[in-house]
Formats: sequence, structure tokens, C-alpha cells
Amino acid sequence: MFDLLEGEALDSSTYEAQVAELRADLLDAQYELLDGKHASVVVLINGVDGAGKGETVNLLAEWMDTRHLSTEAFVEPTAEEAQRPPLWRFWRALPPKGKISVLFGNWYTMPILGRALRSVPKKEFAEQVDEIRRFERLLHEEGVVLIKLWFHLSKKQQRKRLQHLEKHRHTRWRVTERDWANFAKYDRFAKISARVLDATTTEAAPWHVVDGSVNGRALVAGRAILEALRAAKSRGDAAASHASAAANVPPPPPSSTVVGEMSVGAHRLRTLPFSERLSKDRYEPAIEAAQARLNGLARRLGGIVSAGEKAPSAPARGVVVVFEGMDAAGKGGAIRRITHALDARAYGVVPIAAPTPEERAFPYLWRFWKPLPGDGRVLLFDRSWYGRVLVERVEGFASERTWTRGYQEIVDFEGQLLKHGYVLAKFWLAVSKAEQLKRFQEREHTRFKRFKITPEDWRNRDKWDAYQGAAGEMLDHTHTAAAPWTIVEADDKHLARVQILETLADQIAAALGD
Repeated sequence: MFDLLEGEALDSSTYEAQVAELRADLLDAQYELLDGKHASVVVLINGVDGAGKGETVNLLAEWMDTRHLSTEAFVEPTAEEAQRPPLWRFWRALPPKGKISVLFGNWYTMPILGRALRSVPKKEFAEQVDEIRRFERLLHEEGVVLIKLWFHLSKKQQRKRLQHLEKHRHTRWRVTERDWANFAKYDRFAKISARVLDATTTEAAPWHVVDGSVNGRALVAGRAILEALRAAKSRGDAAASHASAAANVPPPPPSSTVVGEMSVGAHRLRTLPFSERLSKDRYEPAIEAAQARLNGLARRLGGIVSAGEKAPSAPARGVVVVFEGMDAAGKGGAIRRITHALDARAYGVVPIAAPTPEERAFPYLWRFWKPLPGDGRVLLFDRSWYGRVLVERVEGFASERTWTRGYQEIVDFEGQLLKHGYVLAKFWLAVSKAEQLKRFQEREHTRFKRFKITPEDWRNRDKWDAYQGAAGEMLDHTHTAAAPWTIVEADDKHLARVQILETLADQIAAALGD
């Protein structure tokens, strides 16, 4: 792999002439990207210490408009970052459409370093590499153009470069003890890096291996970026043309989204009896007991242990709670019964509506990654990432290709939450069609509830079968042993609220080792 190097040594006049032409082309392409907002661009900078990575990025910043180009450098995770899944900090660094980000110390750095230093076992390393492949595939599907640059030096060249930098007083600050420690493991680093590059080179995101020993390295990087910017424009033009053509095609009837009779999820939703009830005199002591238990578990999760209580035997990670269901199923009421049991400083509620213009400028999952909680905190989603396979599917806001791949992207996302140690609780609140109508009418006739009912709610009710079918298929594809769905019969609000509180408490207790 590393013998396929790009770049050459150039005399000064040739170099300057090529730079002048490249700078003009890069600026043109950068402004076309900005004007069209058809994609975002992420440049990954990796490679051998001393191979000219920093110098190249500085030159790129000089050649391009830095108002629309950002540079991020990642080292060891901060305390805030360590409380979230590893990819969290990179999701936050993604640029919006029309912009470019250059990332040092990106998602390749820690896996390669960990394996080279033998702190990461082979199996875990293989899982990390596979996770990277899926992540980059997701980014590509969401319109992110990846440019992956590996700056390489031979062992002999690296030793010479480090010695040269160290020799001069104005550059010796660039060489650290860690650089020499990594150099001592050069062969192992090179072997592992080559494997990673081979495993993660794809048609959509190939690696460019740059010869770090020649002055033409910056030209190689610049041309790779130029090529990607032009490809992004072509891709954006094609997508716009497709969208324009699709806009003239009437959407399919709602029945086209109904799942077949053999769908287990759809069958469960169709056959719920909605017969069990919980009387008020039984409800009040049951909800109080459930809230008290949840409060105690949440305090322990946050590191607060009262006299006589057992300290957690497991790390106190955060809790993510997802609420989905048909309109008027009681999601808001259930969330309020949870929050009433918690310290206001220890939880957050994220209501999900149609994405804002800012959110549409990023990959779909971006707005769900951003608010992930730190250790000991509870985050509740009033609707969630499942909108891609529910409302976006039924209403035609997402193509079939998009919502179909959404299932695996959701499972991967939730898998990363669980791997990090989060408690993940998912509730589908099921309500009968007759009960929904009753609640809609009640909202219309009660002054302080009228804000809860909109013309959109009535339109969604007309698509009841389509939404039920999509929900059934969603349950089939995203119900796993590690991240199961709890289907709640919500015709009786009292029963539903107690069940939700008790289920959430059980999951937190299990995570705490109870």
C-alpha cells in the first residue's frame, strides 16, 4: 500500500506555476460548493509524524477561503467527550452543506494507536474498523464527501526528518518524546496502518497516500480536494435534477406503505386487546411508588448514594429514553410523570419536530447525536430518529432507498449508545383508533387542550393504516435483544404511565447491577 505514493519533487518555478493554477481552481470549486450547498466536504489528515501534515494544511488554508473552511484537531478525549460514545465528537465537527472541514486526529487515530500499542484487542480493533466503514458509508449516503489523505515517510526518512526538526531551535518544539516513542514502534505502526487503509478504501472514500518527503505533497492534497469538490458538484446537480423530476410525480397512495400480513410487528399492533384498566384508587399509590423508586435509582446513577443504599456496581452512564406512538397516545403525559420523579438538574427533554433549515444541512442523525447526555443524566426524546422510517416514509419525505437503509443506520446508532454503556429504553405507545378519535374531540372542546390538536393530526389520522403498517415494520427491524421495544397499551393512561415508569426503573436497576 505505502509504495503507491502520490507526489513528486519539483523545482521552484514549476512548483509555483502549478500552485497558482491550483489555487484559482480550488477557489472556484469552493465557491461553487458554497453557492450550491449540494454537499459538505470532510478532509481527513493522517499519516506518519514529520511527513508534512501540518505544513500542508497551513498551505491549503492559505490557498482557500478560510471563512468557509474549518480545521479541527483531536487529541485524547476531553472529560466531556469521554462521557459520550467515541464518534460523538466527530459528529459535532461535521460541516454543514456548502462548507469544508479538515480533521486532524480523526476517527482513525485512536483505533490505530490503540492496536499499535496493544491496548486494544484484535477483536475490538476489527469491530472499530468495521464501525468506521459503516460510518463513512452513512456519511456518503447523506451527502458528505470524504477526502482521506495519508502522508507517508519511510522509517529512514522519518528518522532524518525528526532529527532535522530537533536540530534547529526554531523547529525543535515540533518534536516530542511521544514522536520518538512512536518512531520506536515504526514497523508495527506501519503494518497496522496499511491494514486499516486496505480495509477502509472504498469507491466512495478512497485513500490518497502522499509522499511526505517531496515538496509536491501539498499539490497532491489540493488536487484530491479539487477532484472531490468537482465530483460533489456533479453529484449535487444530478440529485437536484432527480428531485425536480420526482416533484412532478404524484406520491403513492397510503396503502402502498402498509406492511404485509406476515409482519410480526404489525400483527402485534393489530391484535392488542386494550382491555386492561387501572382504577384511580389503585393508580395513585402505584404511580407514587414507581416515581419514588425511579428517583432513587436516578440519584444513584448520578453518584448520589443515601445512607443504607448500595453503591452502583457498574459505571454510571447516562439514560436515553425514546417515546414513539400514534398522535394522542399519551407520550407527553408519560414524559411528565417521569420528569416529576427526577431532579430538574439531572434530565433533559428533546421534542422532535420537522427539521430546521440548520438541521437539514447536516446528515440526518446529526441532531440526535448532539444532545446525548453525560454520565448520570437522563435524556428523553419526545419522538426521535424513528421519524425517518415513520413520518418521512409515509409522507414521502424520504425516498424508499433512504428510509430502507435507515433501519440499519438506526440499529448501528443504538448499538454505539449501548456499547458506550447508556441505558436505552424504547416505548411505543399504542392507542386504538376509537380512543384516538375520542381524545382528538376532547382536545377540540377543551380550551386549555386546543393547542394539542392541529389540522395535521387529522390528516395523519386519515393515513392510520399506513402509519400502523410502517410502525409494525419498524418494530420488526429495530427490536433487538440489546435494544428491545416495549409496546404499551395506552388506551388507559393510568396503566400506561405505571408500566412505563416501572419498565424504565427496571432497566436502570439492571444497569446499576441490582
